[in-house]
Amino acid sequence: MHSKKVEKSPSWSSTTKLVVALVMIAVFTFFIVRFNNILAPLFFAFLLAFLLYPIPDFFKEKLNISWRVTVIIIYLILLALFLGLITLGGFAVFDQISSLIRFIQFEIRDLPVFLEELSQLRYEFGRFVIDFSELDLVSIGNQLLSLVQPMLSGLGNVVGSLAGSAAALIGWSLFSILISYFILSEAKGARSELFKIDVPGYNYDIQLIGIELKRTWNAFLRGQLTIILITIVVYIILLGALGVNFYYGLAFIAGFARFVPYVGPAVAWTSYGLVSLFQGTTIFGLESFPYALVVVGVAWITDVILDNFVVPRLMGDALKVHPAAVMVAVIVSASLFGFIGVLLAAPVLATAKLIGKYVFSKMFDIDPWEKFSQDRIPAEPKIPNQFKPLFHFFYRIKNDVKNWLKQKRKNKMNNSLKNQVISEKEEIDG
Repeated sequence: MHSKKVEKSPSWSSTTKLVVALVMIAVFTFFIVRFNNILAPLFFAFLLAFLLYPIPDFFKEKLNISWRVTVIIIYLILLALFLGLITLGGFAVFDQISSLIRFIQFEIRDLPVFLEELSQLRYEFGRFVIDFSELDLVSIGNQLLSLVQPMLSGLGNVVGSLAGSAAALIGWSLFSILISYFILSEAKGARSELFKIDVPGYNYDIQLIGIELKRTWNAFLRGQLTIILITIVVYIILLGALGVNFYYGLAFIAGFARFVPYVGPAVAWTSYGLVSLFQGTTIFGLESFPYALVVVGVAWITDVILDNFVVPRLMGDALKVHPAAVMVAVIVSASLFGFIGVLLAAPVLATAKLIGKYVFSKMFDIDPWEKFSQDRIPAEPKIPNQFKPLFHFFYRIKNDVKNWLKQKRKNKMNNSLKNQVISEKEEIDG
C-alpha cells in the first residue's frame, strides 16, 4: 500500500517576491493617492481607539466588566459629549477665532503709527534713561507687518474654511468615531489586536519596537493632549480675569501653540499683546501699553510654570527629541500635510528617530536593543491615590449589585420550586 504524497505549496523565488512586493507598493500608493481624503479620518479613528484603550482594559482587569459592554458605554458617552459640544455652540469657537484674526488684521494696520508715537517717548528712572528715538521702530514695524499679515491671512482662510465646512467636519468626525468603535470593540482586551503585525523571525524586534512606539505615542498624545487641555482651561480663566477680549480664541491659540517649540509661544504672546494693546479697555485704569506688558508678562510666567512643573510630569516617558528638530519637522510637515502635519510632527519625528536607529544598527550588524535596558519597559499605569477611594466605591457597588442579582435569582428559583410543589400537592388532593 503506497502512502499518499503530501502536496506542499511551492516557495516563491526572489524575483517573484520582488515583483509581488513592487506591485503591492504600486497598488498601495494608488489607493493612497486616490482616497487621500479618507486618510485623516482613518488615522484619527486608530488614534482614538489607541487613546481610549486603557479605559475598558482597566474595567475588564480590575472590575471584571465585559469588554464589549464597557466599550459601548464609553462610545455612547463620547457621542453624547460630541453632540453636546455641537449643540452648545462648539463651532462658535471657530467664529471667535475668525473674529480675533480679523480684529488683529484690522488693528495691526495702525502699528506703524503707534510705533512712531512710541519712538518719541523718553523715560527716566534715576540714572537710567530709556529713549525710544534711538530705535528705528517704524521700519521694524513695517517689516513685521510684511511678515505677519500673510500669516494672518492664511490662518484666517484655514479657520474660515473649517467653520464653513461644519457639516462635512461633523460627518467625518462621526465616521472616525464609528470606525474607532469597531476597532476597539474587536480588540477584546488584547492590545496586539489593535495593530497586529507578524513577521517570521522578527517578532522579538517588532515587540520591542512596539514598546518604544507605545511609549512615544503615549507621551506625545495622552501627555500632549492633557497639556493642551490644561493650557486652554488655564488661559480661559487667566485672560478672562485680566479682561482680555477674545479670551476663548486666545486660549485655544495658547493650547495649540504647544505643538510648535519656540515659535508657538512667541506667536501666542504676540497675539495676547496685540489684542490687549488695541482693544481699548483695560483693568485697574492702566494705559494700553502697560496693560499689554502685564498681560504678556503674566502669560510668560504661566508658561514658565507649565513648562517646569506640568510638562516634565506628563512628558517624562517621551523619546528625547531636540526642540529645534521638532520645529523644523513642524515646518516641513505643515508644508506637506497642512494642519495635521503640525499636530503630529513631534511623535512622527520621534518614530522616525527610533526606526532610523534600528535600520542603522542593522546595516552595521549592531544589536539595535543593546542600549535599551529592561527598565525602559513601561510599567502598568497605577491608580492615583486621590482616585483610589472612588474606584473602591464603584467596586463595592459592583459587588453589591452582583450579590443582589444572585440573591434575586436564588429567590426566584426557590419561589418557582415552591409553586411547583404546591401545584403538585393540589393535583394530588384533587
